[in-house]
Amino acid sequence: MTVTPYNKKEKQKNDIKKTIRYIDLFCGIGGFRVAVEQVAKELDIAVKCVLSSDIDEECQLAYESNFNEKPLGDITSIKPENVPDHDLLLAGFPCQPFSIIGHRKGFDDTRGTLFFEIARILEKKQPKIFVLENVKLLAGHNNGKTLTRILNVLRDLGYHPDYHIFNALNFGLPQKRERIFIVGFKDFCSFDWPKGGLAMTPLHDILEKKVPKEYYASDYIRNNRLKKNLTPTEEVTIWHENKAGHVSAYPYSCALRAGASYNYLLVNGERRLTPREMLRLQGFPDKFKIVCNYSQTRKQAGNSLPVPIAKAVIKNLLISQGWAAKKHVDNKYNELQNYIIDGQISIFEKRTRYGKKPKVKNSRKIQAALSSK
Repeated sequence: MTVTPYNKKEKQKNDIKKTIRYIDLFCGIGGFRVAVEQVAKELDIAVKCVLSSDIDEECQLAYESNFNEKPLGDITSIKPENVPDHDLLLAGFPCQPFSIIGHRKGFDDTRGTLFFEIARILEKKQPKIFVLENVKLLAGHNNGKTLTRILNVLRDLGYHPDYHIFNALNFGLPQKRERIFIVGFKDFCSFDWPKGGLAMTPLHDILEKKVPKEYYASDYIRNNRLKKNLTPTEEVTIWHENKAGHVSAYPYSCALRAGASYNYLLVNGERRLTPREMLRLQGFPDKFKIVCNYSQTRKQAGNSLPVPIAKAVIKNLLISQGWAAKKHVDNKYNELQNYIIDGQISIFEKRTRYGKKPKVKNSRKIQAALSSK
């Protein structure tokens, strides 16, 4: 066995020179893209989106207004061979089949099969890394069999996947929103999931000072809330009514939902959230342009991902690939001992390692792996 020192500094120097190319699938209004651009600025690296796609025309309008690029439409009509080469694939694939709002049909729901579209692009283009995002319930759907099937397909495609569930409350946002993130690597690397632990931004910093009367609920709705034995407090709260009609008040927002009642969340039991407030709750910067009507923006915010979580995951992912300048990397990353052992990069450390050969016999086709029950 030949053991030779691995020149990590030279590798990082060479990697930094190149532009990281990525694709943004099921892009919505661009939550992943905002996160990538913020990370690129922090790490002093160049990034370029070479393809974006979303079937919703209103989302296309919002995305184009903010990024000067109109996403392609139906992903099922995009041939994998026509997808540009890229280093990073991002996809917040449709969550309704796995959501508490939906009927929990999973892969039996035709929208659930859109994961197939991600798989066929991964199979053809083989990007180095990917990040997928979905609702928390994906982890437990069908007793975990749905997620297991997804992970097995990703392994069959030659990736080393892992997943983690995050709560936006732990990343500075005053919104209780739990999401699952799935990452995957082609090559051996060392990767840490972000820890979170950021102080929550107070609601009063998110809420607008002057709100038009049209956002206030009717006297009937407001009086009905008061009958639930809740009264306004000096502290700003958001009142949440669940499907059973129970009302609770918290110093943060419950998860924004695209299909929920317009009075599902009320600030101090009095008014609905404004479009800007909803986007702030998801971590979008105020420079993000709002070009769609209230109904559409509400839907878009409810379907989006928490930007700070995506940012933290992507940042650690790019660092794991050696694509960040040394000055932007925590010392514990720089202290790793790197060697090439018989041509394979090995990292001796205590953190999570990815890159062991997947235990897959007779690699199956995507369709066979996904269709098996």
